[in-house]
Amino acid sequence: MIQNYTQTTSQIGARPYQVYEPNGHVKSEPANGAHPSNATPVLDEVDHRLTVADAVVQMLENLGVCCAFGVNGGAMATFWGSLSNSLVQVVNCRHEAGAAFAATEAYFANGRPTVVFTTAGPGITNALTGLYAARDEGAKVIFISACTSASQRGRWAIQETSSQTLPTEGIFTPGPVFNYAAKIESGTQLPQIFRKLALGLSSPGGFVAHLSIPTAVQSSLVSEIPTLQSVCSPLLTPDAEVIERVVQLLSEGPFAIWLGFGARGAAEEIRQLAEKTGAAVMCSPRGKGIFPENHPQFVGVTGLGGHSSVFTYMHKQPPIRTLVLGTRLGEPTSFWSQAMVPPEGFIHVDIDPAVPGVAFANAPTVAIQSDIKAFVHALLQHENLQVTPAPLLPSPEDLEAGVATESLVRPEILFEAIQKVFVEGSDAVILADSGNSFIWATNALRFTQPRYRISTGVGSMGHATTGVVGAAVARNGKAVSIAGDGAMLMNNEISTAVKYQIPAVWIVLNDARYNMSYQGMAMLGLKGADATFSQADFAMIARGMGAEAIRVSQESDIVSALQQALAATGPIVIDVLIDPDRRAPSKGRNQALASQGVKTTPAKATTTPATEQVSFPLVSFPNA
Repeated sequence: MIQNYTQTTSQIGARPYQVYEPNGHVKSEPANGAHPSNATPVLDEVDHRLTVADAVVQMLENLGVCCAFGVNGGAMATFWGSLSNSLVQVVNCRHEAGAAFAATEAYFANGRPTVVFTTAGPGITNALTGLYAARDEGAKVIFISACTSASQRGRWAIQETSSQTLPTEGIFTPGPVFNYAAKIESGTQLPQIFRKLALGLSSPGGFVAHLSIPTAVQSSLVSEIPTLQSVCSPLLTPDAEVIERVVQLLSEGPFAIWLGFGARGAAEEIRQLAEKTGAAVMCSPRGKGIFPENHPQFVGVTGLGGHSSVFTYMHKQPPIRTLVLGTRLGEPTSFWSQAMVPPEGFIHVDIDPAVPGVAFANAPTVAIQSDIKAFVHALLQHENLQVTPAPLLPSPEDLEAGVATESLVRPEILFEAIQKVFVEGSDAVILADSGNSFIWATNALRFTQPRYRISTGVGSMGHATTGVVGAAVARNGKAVSIAGDGAMLMNNEISTAVKYQIPAVWIVLNDARYNMSYQGMAMLGLKGADATFSQADFAMIARGMGAEAIRVSQESDIVSALQQALAATGPIVIDVLIDPDRRAPSKGRNQALASQGVKTTPAKATTTPATEQVSFPLVSFPNA
């Protein structure tokens, strides 16, 4: 992909008002000097020059930013005002972490860079978890914060933000959280900052930047705004010699394709490659839907919430090599199980050259740095790529619902209904929060397109309960969050969705406990650790915030409740009282851990057959 960021205006005072398209081009000029509600004012150069805040906002517009999420504050007032009167859609959230998660998911919903804005001090620190997730997930997000003016630093200013109150390294400098960071002390810095942002946003992979603007600098005047004619980022493509070598290796015997989130832009090419070669296909939890999960060559999801069908395939019909496309093969994807290593190892393709060979350091690995779509397209064009009939392969197992209860909903029945109403009956983006909701959704739902979102790296509780708002805003359509009650109590943006009438849906698995921890501790036979809490009525909470809500305690009411949520034009919460004793499906994980020698002995009172589900991290049983 080649992305262009173009700006057309450099001098102030050219016209009374100009309206910018997201790509920087000027819309038609309003008649008679009228001021449209979404216009960006270009004021008289002599009397009313642009402020630094105005210039930064125009810079964001020209970089293609379409929406911003944040929490205001006095130190950020000037920038907030400029942003609120721009072409950027501003969503004022109730918590900075929620704003950062929303911005992350907004990026993945429409592919355009997003903004997070906060005030000084705790505004910055509150947002860091969400921004850390944005970096790990590979989003393109620009964080704009306020900081204390130079003349007030060290004088105990309100929410002082300086090197005396916050660590500089990693927050105001590049590091694990930010690819780029700068403190704007003068408007003269803006051209170079604009260039850095444009280069970062046009580069492959994610890009998270932090611009911190002292309060006094925000209102200082500039006579020019940054200009940049064009920034292009060509694709990384493999050369003919590399493709020739890969074709030779893949022709030596049956191979599998292991997909990750980084391959989402090459779905059609990957399907063609699989059908042409007869390769079995599996995917990471984040890679669901890139290859249709109802396809006869799909053998299942690997890792957390994955399917035991994958290990059946690897045991009974093992490939000699696996072609890995766009996944880091980290613990949530592979559990680093040696059972997943084929005899001749991996051909690992990734845009990041640091990825191949890390997860399985001792496995033979052919590492290739390339754009996934370009790589697969080149393979398909090679005349010697063999056409092989697809063998009969194992399919992902369906959940067994077990015995019904009188007053509680079995999660298996709930997810069967979610599949029919939201996955098959709509184009909604589906997000699952961390914990058992992640495992249930990953295992039970089947996608034919990549519209499932989870966080497997940071895995913060509350990511999906707030990210759902950003996804719905960015796609201007329905988005669904499947979350546990613990995550909903920790962080949500229901009131934000009510304010803007955002069509977000929350499906809450309400069991009055952190059930992954509760069930895991029971499996270990460890007593005394309390993972329960008072049961909340999320329908009542949601109504108190002004949202529509339904509480479901009987399985017969599930479908109608979900259909009502699908039809709702504003936010709605479906509060489902689930059976807490139903164990999340983790047989695939148990087999992977057991293959690594991870064993525990459960207490007698909680003895569980090896075929039962265990979802707690690093828990398994002998021969599981």
